[in-house]
Amino acid sequence: METSIDSLLNSFRRVPPAAIPAMFDCILCLTPSSPSTLFFSLLDAFPQSTKEIDWSEKLDPEHRNYVGSYVSALCYLLKKSGDNMAAVQSFIWRILITLMKLAYLNNREAITQALGSFFDLVIETSSWAVVEATIVTYLLRAIGCSMGMPQSADLAICTWTVEPVDANEQLADFEIIEDRMPSHRSSFPLPLSCQLLTSILDAALQCKDAQKNTSALILESGRIAEIFALNLLWDLCNLTVTMVLQSQEHRSCAIKYLLPVMFKSFNSRCVSEITVRGQTCLLSRKQFLIKIWNCCKTLFSLGSLERRDGYTILSLYISFFSFIERCDNADTGVSQVFDLRTEMEFWDEIKRGLVDKESLVRKQSLHILKASVLKREKNQHLSGVSENLSSDITSAIQTMTKKGRWADKEAKSLGVGMVCSSADSGSDSQQKWDAFFLLYEMLEEYGTHLVEAAWNHQIALLLCISSSYLSSPNPGTARVLPAKMETLEEVFNWLAVLWDRGFCHDNPQVRCLIMESFLGIEWKNSGNCANLVPEDFVLGPFIQGLNDPVHHKEFGIKGIYSSKTIEGAAQFLSQYTSHLSSRHKIAFLNSLASVAKKYSFGRTGLMSLAECIAYAACGDQTCKSDKFEHSGDDISRSNQTRNALDIKSYNYKEELLDVLRFVMESSRQHFNPNYRLKVCEKVLHAAASVVSVFDVSLEFLLQFISSLPQDSTNYGGPLRVKVQEWLWAYDENQYTSVDQINRQVLKRLDDFPANFIKNHYLEHGCVNYDDEDLEVWEVEAKRWARMLFLVIKEEHHLYPTLMFIQNHGRDLRTQTNHLEWVPVKFHILILALINEFQAMYRITAESGTNRRTDLCLNGNAGDRNSEQAIELIEKLIKSLFGTLENLISFAQSSCSILWSRVAKDDTDMPSSIKGRLGGRTQRRLSVSTTTVILQAIISIKSIASITSFVAKLGSEDTLNSAFMYLWELFWNIIQSPECNSETEAEICIGAFEALCYILKAIVSVSSTLSLELVMESFKISSPKCQDEPILDYLFETFLGSINNIIGYAELVRSRRAVLMNWKWICLESLLQIPNYAVQKGDYSNLSCSLLSDAMTRHIYGDLVESLENAGEGSVLPMLRSVRLLLQLFSIGRMGHVVSSCSGMDAQMMWNLVRSSWILHRSCNKRRVAPIAALLSSVLHHSVFNDKSMHEVDNAAGPLKWLVEKILEEGVRSPRTIRLAALHLTGLWLLYPNTIKYYIKELKLLTLYGSVAFDEDFKGELNENVDARSEISLLAASPDPELTEVFINTELYARVSVAVLFNKLADLAHTSVSNHEYEKGCVALEAGKLFLLELLDSAVNDKDLGKELYKKHSAIHRRKVRVWQMICILSRFVDHDIVHKVTSSLHIALYRNNIPGVRQYMETFAIFIYLKFPLLVGEQLAVLLRDYDMRSQSLSSYVFIAANVILHSSEAVWYNNLNELLPPVIPLLTSHHHTLRGFTQLLVHQVLSKFSSALDSSTETISLEKRCFLDLKSFLEGNSDCTKLRSSMEGYLSDFNPEISASPVGIFSNRVSEVEFECVPKSLMERVIDFLNNVREDLRFSMAKDAAALKNENFQVNGGPDNDGFSVNVNKEDLVTNMRKDMLPDFQKKVTFSKNGWDDTNSNFLGDDGTYESLVDMENEEQLLNQVLQSRSLAADKSKSGRQQIILVASLLDRIPNLAGLMRTCEVFKASALAIGDANVLHDKQFQLISVTAEKWVPTIEVPTSSVKLFLEKKQQEGFSILGLEQTANSIPLDKFVFPKKSVLVLGREKEGIPVELIHILDACIEIPQLGIVRSLNVHVSGAIALWEYTRQQRS
Repeated sequence: METSIDSLLNSFRRVPPAAIPAMFDCILCLTPSSPSTLFFSLLDAFPQSTKEIDWSEKLDPEHRNYVGSYVSALCYLLKKSGDNMAAVQSFIWRILITLMKLAYLNNREAITQALGSFFDLVIETSSWAVVEATIVTYLLRAIGCSMGMPQSADLAICTWTVEPVDANEQLADFEIIEDRMPSHRSSFPLPLSCQLLTSILDAALQCKDAQKNTSALILESGRIAEIFALNLLWDLCNLTVTMVLQSQEHRSCAIKYLLPVMFKSFNSRCVSEITVRGQTCLLSRKQFLIKIWNCCKTLFSLGSLERRDGYTILSLYISFFSFIERCDNADTGVSQVFDLRTEMEFWDEIKRGLVDKESLVRKQSLHILKASVLKREKNQHLSGVSENLSSDITSAIQTMTKKGRWADKEAKSLGVGMVCSSADSGSDSQQKWDAFFLLYEMLEEYGTHLVEAAWNHQIALLLCISSSYLSSPNPGTARVLPAKMETLEEVFNWLAVLWDRGFCHDNPQVRCLIMESFLGIEWKNSGNCANLVPEDFVLGPFIQGLNDPVHHKEFGIKGIYSSKTIEGAAQFLSQYTSHLSSRHKIAFLNSLASVAKKYSFGRTGLMSLAECIAYAACGDQTCKSDKFEHSGDDISRSNQTRNALDIKSYNYKEELLDVLRFVMESSRQHFNPNYRLKVCEKVLHAAASVVSVFDVSLEFLLQFISSLPQDSTNYGGPLRVKVQEWLWAYDENQYTSVDQINRQVLKRLDDFPANFIKNHYLEHGCVNYDDEDLEVWEVEAKRWARMLFLVIKEEHHLYPTLMFIQNHGRDLRTQTNHLEWVPVKFHILILALINEFQAMYRITAESGTNRRTDLCLNGNAGDRNSEQAIELIEKLIKSLFGTLENLISFAQSSCSILWSRVAKDDTDMPSSIKGRLGGRTQRRLSVSTTTVILQAIISIKSIASITSFVAKLGSEDTLNSAFMYLWELFWNIIQSPECNSETEAEICIGAFEALCYILKAIVSVSSTLSLELVMESFKISSPKCQDEPILDYLFETFLGSINNIIGYAELVRSRRAVLMNWKWICLESLLQIPNYAVQKGDYSNLSCSLLSDAMTRHIYGDLVESLENAGEGSVLPMLRSVRLLLQLFSIGRMGHVVSSCSGMDAQMMWNLVRSSWILHRSCNKRRVAPIAALLSSVLHHSVFNDKSMHEVDNAAGPLKWLVEKILEEGVRSPRTIRLAALHLTGLWLLYPNTIKYYIKELKLLTLYGSVAFDEDFKGELNENVDARSEISLLAASPDPELTEVFINTELYARVSVAVLFNKLADLAHTSVSNHEYEKGCVALEAGKLFLLELLDSAVNDKDLGKELYKKHSAIHRRKVRVWQMICILSRFVDHDIVHKVTSSLHIALYRNNIPGVRQYMETFAIFIYLKFPLLVGEQLAVLLRDYDMRSQSLSSYVFIAANVILHSSEAVWYNNLNELLPPVIPLLTSHHHTLRGFTQLLVHQVLSKFSSALDSSTETISLEKRCFLDLKSFLEGNSDCTKLRSSMEGYLSDFNPEISASPVGIFSNRVSEVEFECVPKSLMERVIDFLNNVREDLRFSMAKDAAALKNENFQVNGGPDNDGFSVNVNKEDLVTNMRKDMLPDFQKKVTFSKNGWDDTNSNFLGDDGTYESLVDMENEEQLLNQVLQSRSLAADKSKSGRQQIILVASLLDRIPNLAGLMRTCEVFKASALAIGDANVLHDKQFQLISVTAEKWVPTIEVPTSSVKLFLEKKQQEGFSILGLEQTANSIPLDKFVFPKKSVLVLGREKEGIPVELIHILDACIEIPQLGIVRSLNVHVSGAIALWEYTRQQRS
């Protein structure tokens, strides 16, 4: 038996599976073995027989046949065995499952073959029950457990536990095979499980369908198969719904394997009954589809991968089911139709998919949409079409242009029906869908040219179609599906999808086109159409589209923050909201403004949003709120969220005001104050239009107004009047006068203080608070004070507030326990009022007006009587002064803790800071102690603020008691004992915080009072040491006290940093006392000095050591202290302010600059204040004059080292270098003797130029008081006017240097006294040194000396900058350097330079020769006679000579005229047209000015004078010269060499950042432009005539032998052409030998004898005949061997493309190349790229205007006209067969082939493209097409 089995196994390798049944029939007949015996023998032999097979690789044919025959044999034996279910089960477990696992990875064919045999077995033996009990159960369990599903009772076939029964338990005898199963032992692969289940289901369904109408036995077998199939389908339905929402692997398996076969199964049945666990269930297609749709909705809400899978499921769904097919259950009568098109969520999701960012999702959505709307609508038409088009919508398509007709043709070619252009045609929903798909596919697939050509046309037609039959809709027509596009509202819903997709298109040109198209609709004239645009689109894609900068190219130019797009969007929003009721409008505005919270907006986007909000709120005119209320029937908005609007219980106007506030605050991030002001103005306009101040609470009103820029609402601010008008406005329906409404607003403001200070959360008579609470209260109080001063109009309006202050001030003194209100809040209110008054005082003081007469409460000073204002201020001072005594009494009882340091009994710190370092505001104290400390600090702060404010406006004498109290507090704090605990150290931090306010108040008043207070303390503390410096003890005590606390070990690091900050602030105030005393001279009567040198150096050392580690808040106080110390060192040398002062030495300065540089690098360099403080403090004027600070032993000193570092960093930081230039130029002007150390730095500033524009610079100056004060302390600018103009531009660095040397030149030439004379000499030498350095760089520097450079390049900019500065330095040219200067100048003039650079060289030369007239004859006249000089240089010398003559003094003018005019006259006949015209212009100017000198009273006139008079008359009368002069009118007469060489003359041409480097247009550039325009006009006229001649030739000579590019053959023209050919370039045109023309036919010009005979010829006819013969021969030889394809490149204008095409045509031997202008052949760039190809390729000159005629003529000659262009009907290049005679038209580089040419093309060809970039260079495209033509012709 074993031998027989072996023989069988060997036969399996040779016998195919199809022959197995016949073979076994023979074996069974010839042997006694039964089928069952053979089956089990083969079954047992399977593991060993397949051992040699390598399943990890793909099986070879022999092994594949072996496996197939083996399985086929087993299945056949099972069939022959009869009803042996046990054997079938063994086959499944031991063979089938094993084989599936082994062959799954690499041998799918073997699996398919095995399954085919197995299914034949099951069908024939009806073994479905075995299949159900074995493999199906196993596979279902495997899938269920892979998802972690618990035991399921919903399955019809089986249930499972968490641990399934593994098939490996059935394979105990096959361990050797299992060992070879890689990574698949523990579980069945999920994809294989799904694939097997679908195969089993499909086989069962096929069995059922195939066994109809047969015998009873077979019918029974079919019934069993059907029951099995339905049960399996039920189980798979439940599994699929679960798998779709599981992992990516489960979902992909369900989509790939399960869903297709299930949809296929349900396609033929709607509902079936099955039995599940004894219960009858309904297997419903509808229910299954609903579950799948719900799964899809869930997937749409998840990530991008899940969303993509959801669309894939929908695509499968669409492809299997028809939407309107019905299937009713006969028993129940229940409809089993599930039409997805009735689900609004489906259409909403499709719309979202069409605009998704992923292209695959968009394609899937488009496929689903097409399948959804095109299945049942192709032959349906709507009735009741109106005959009249809506004139409002269709105004744009009244006439069909050529472009429109072409777009219509393209639309039809893409499947769009007959799009009507008249009112009689009508259209149905299908036609509109075709138009929609065309427009969408334009955006997705087609080129930009198609979108540009067809978009507006198709949109207009779509709207036209919609409006034509929707103007009177049929009320009886019911809407069946949401996608019918039956109403104009639905049309706009789908148009919104197109607009949305267009706004985010990859091509910016398309985005602009779509936006222009949308805004170009005449919304005003289209009735209510604007309201039909979906609100979601307006609030989403439309507003986001406005955020695209590509729509706002003119935005920000010349300070105008608007654009056409913004204006159009605003007009649309105005129309959009015009029909809304007031409540709906506010709801819409709320949503519109809330967009700012959802998306990030740039400058243009935020301005667009603000403008839209303003127009949506009030349209073109201001609207008052609640004045309009339309009914809900105004317009239908069924598809929008407005109908679902639910006005909630809270005040919706408050919510609107809050989101408008957010929009204004968003403008802060864009820094520019003018921009922010514009945004706030728009938002304020909107708020004032729809919100009344009575409709919102005071809290929201205060928050909104506080968001406006402070300066804009201060006195004189641009928004102050608008805010006041809003706050004062009244509603005529409620009030009768402004006074009444004003009283209502004032009443709410007057009630605020009492409500504010009330103790709302008091339980047991005490309240605790911390720094955060104080910060919140301060913000509230400041908002209230700001609005109060906006609202009050009369003097008595402030009385309630003043009375409140007085009354509660008395309560502070009389009450000890404040049970009803919090005293600290009362102090905060006082501080807020004082801040507002101080701001008012500061503004009026800065404006230079009288501080009393102009302190009016109104925005306009004229509205208030000055006397009333004075009375108001006096009453305020009186009120504050009366309260001050009560405040002091309260402070005396509450501030003792600051020096006694007796804390509350509660010592537990808040849990938020336990065990932590704590933050800046987190005091490491108990809550109760923190409250006491804060109360003490605020009380001191309020006393100090009142004292300083009243002292500024009143008398200091009345405040002595207050100052004495503050001074007493100061001494109590600094003389308090040392700390013994962390709590005491924390109390000390609070004490020194209060000390800062005390010292600021004391220092703010006169220095006399400060010194008196110090003297009193000095007498008390040191009665016996009256000769010691007065302030030493004060500083010693202060520094000792605070340093002891800083060094306390238990003080945490963060709190130590806070204390350090207070230390430097206090030190700055203390150092101001001696400096103020020196400034006012109050120390002169003192018998002793103020400070000792030792104490000053001690303070200096402490300060410098701490600079490196200073915190951000300490930077300014420390740098200011450094400045004050340097000032003390300076004045200490001259008087007894500092005793025994030796001043600053180099080592001290080195320590300072190094520490300050480290500080500078660590702080925020973008802030103005720290940069300016560093410059004014370290680069102090008191040390800048010291030579040792700049240079020591030829090495950089400390100041020079710092300057180098700052400028080195400034190259990367425009703000730093501008501030450095401002300060350094001021110092150099004070001390010109230091300039010689900084020549390199001056040169850097001169050449510096940054394109960056510091927009936030001005904003920081406006908002930051510290920035303004520090800028004011920098060294004074030499020219404040130019500084103000240029300080915020990239030009300021060199402007400041120019102004510096201009002022130094004034100083050098106007010195009178000895001191000034010495300073003038130093200034002159500095100027000479810098001038020679710049000239040397201009001539010898590698970049500055270049002759070849591009306009506006970096080299061009540097050249302009250096020669601008050289012009300004021209005043420093003296006799000792003049020859050296002119030598460098003439070298520069001789070189090639752009006219914009040469004009500065010419100005410099004119200035020199006017200053040194002897050099005119010695140098200038000689140079003018060098006529071999290049024309550019000669033009410059002519201009110099003319201006030297015109501006010479009377003493030398005649000599200059005599020297310079004669060598200029010959240039009037120069062959160079520019030089000739330039000379004519200048000579006429000279002759006109000195015409009186040419006239003679004598009868006889000399010959030379007569010549000059006749020349002048000719130049005056010549028309061309007259035109030239008129175009230059005013330029020569206005030219002034002195002004042109000054800073004002050079830098006054800047026009709103548009002018390049302040360079005006030179006279030479004007002349060149004029001559070029004349030449262009002439060339255009000649081209027009030539085109007319050629067109006549095309029409008359239309024969096939005519090339179309030769001229008419007549004798005179040929002679003329022959003479042109005799020019030097003649030989280039007729050299044909390289085209194959042999020597015997080409030597009539090449041979010397022939050439000589040609010259000697007298008979012109013979010459003509020779030329004609040579040309004919050349043409014949040239044409032979060339391909019959002509490339038309007349539309191209870029030289590299034309040259490349020329080279390509020569390579492939094209017949000719047509170009628009033959002059391009002589261009050097063209010749460099073409490498002489133009000599061999026949070139046809076909102007752009003649291309159409040329193509039509070639069509008549039998050529096929082809275009290389992407259109809807373009044929792929690889599928197109080129005709032999072809003309290939290439389009423009960007626009492609114009529409008018596409109409006459025989075919359009496109190159298939696979990548993302959808275009090729035109040269590359032409080369590819030409090669394809060549390939086809060769084959």
